[in-house]
Amino acid sequence: MISVWLYMASIIAANLVTAKFHPLSFGALLVPAGTFFIGLSFLSRNLVQGRFGKRKTYYVIAIATILSAISEWWLSGTVMIVVASAISFVLSESTDTEAYSRFKLTLPQRVLWSGTIAGIVDSAVFVIVGLSPLGVGFLSWEQVPYAILGQLLVKTIVQALGALAVYFVQHTKNTVQ
Repeated sequence: MISVWLYMASIIAANLVTAKFHPLSFGALLVPAGTFFIGLSFLSRNLVQGRFGKRKTYYVIAIATILSAISEWWLSGTVMIVVASAISFVLSESTDTEAYSRFKLTLPQRVLWSGTIAGIVDSAVFVIVGLSPLGVGFLSWEQVPYAILGQLLVKTIVQALGALAVYFVQHTKNTVQ
């Protein structure tokens, strides 16, 4: 059950930090501050799926989507951001769930690759639907690729760190046994 609470907490933290802090810029790359927690949400969703299975994970994703939409609305009050967040959340979390369950790789590799693929979906959909001129217009079309790339880079680094942590936990368990 701890994995479910970690998953929910990472989603709320991502929304809260994104709403309260200005985006970070790394050269031309733009990264909402909450992006670090979104990478954590993919990792914690993998833990939920590992513990409860794919079917129950989709129930947890449904509850998390509602929780995310409510917290996003409360924090931003912007309908288009809530819609973009919900769409990108459902698509990316479903992508992560399906990739994680279908890859025939080691656990750390599944964590890395499923989260990276989900990060691509999440970053592209949220930036284009929510932040571009199609959405609220926070970003110009020229800034969109930099925002997608910035988010993807951070999410991939978080996934790599998570996969590394999973590897060391597995390795430690095997060494102790």
